[in-house]
Amino acid sequence: MTAPSLRKLEFDLNVNKTTLHNWKKNRPKLYEFIIESYKNREILKKHLELMLEQKELIEKEIDITKNRIV
Repeated sequence: MTAPSLRKLEFDLNVNKTTLHNWKKNRPKLYEFIIESYKNREILKKHLELMLEQKELIEKEIDITKNRIV
């Protein structure tokens, strides 16, 4: 997982690049927490997408099984 771009952080957090650079330099724990939060968000999004794909596959299997029975 890659870190979000500065532009994305600027927009989401409503701060400018200077503030982000200052956080990175002077408040590394805060900055690291923000970056990790974005990584976790990305992982959760991928898991959700995979779950939706699985749901579709299961629904297809159910339909096929119904058609065999009928």
